[in-house]
Amino acid sequence: MRILGLTILFTVLAVLLLGCGGSKSLQSASECDMPEWYSNVPQDPNYLFSAKSATSQDMQLSLDKATTDARTEIGRQTELKVQGLQKKFDEEVGVGNDAQLLQQFTQANKTVVSTSLSGTKVRSQKLCKDGDIWRSYVLVEYPVGAANEALMQQLKKNEQMYTRFRSSQTFKELDEDVQKYEDWKKTQQSQPTGTEGK
Repeated sequence: MRILGLTILFTVLAVLLLGCGGSKSLQSASECDMPEWYSNVPQDPNYLFSAKSATSQDMQLSLDKATTDARTEIGRQTELKVQGLQKKFDEEVGVGNDAQLLQQFTQANKTVVSTSLSGTKVRSQKLCKDGDIWRSYVLVEYPVGAANEALMQQLKKNEQMYTRFRSSQTFKELDEDVQKYEDWKKTQQSQPTGTEGK
């Protein structure tokens, strides 16, 4: 009877110890909850946002993969935005009827997308480790004004496009947006960074 009692006691203790050990792994998994900005990507008319996640056994690789995916998504969003402007220009001045102009606008679009990929900034990131796997959450942003500015520069480089588009309402709106972005950049440059005097 005494042996049976000790066996039951050891079994209960073993179950309790295993139960405590299991709660630690649950606790580390709960630390890996996705951030709020991942499930509810910010909305701002002045920015394009992309939130992506990636996993890897290497921490830096998981961050790099998530950042690359987010930047690629920003590139797609930028391309759609420029295509929307192209459609507006086409409705106003007939881009689609001129093959050379259409090809030049397509080239400008590619340049703007390329510029957007290099102009993105990681706004937030979160790293979690679950066993041997790292999970990275990354939120990347890109100012819409920068895309507009890059498109305007491309339009101005091509005299034929610039001459054709500058009288359109879409061009005027684009020009106003670029000016607002330029003004915003000036205010950002004049603000202290918070590291001065430290």
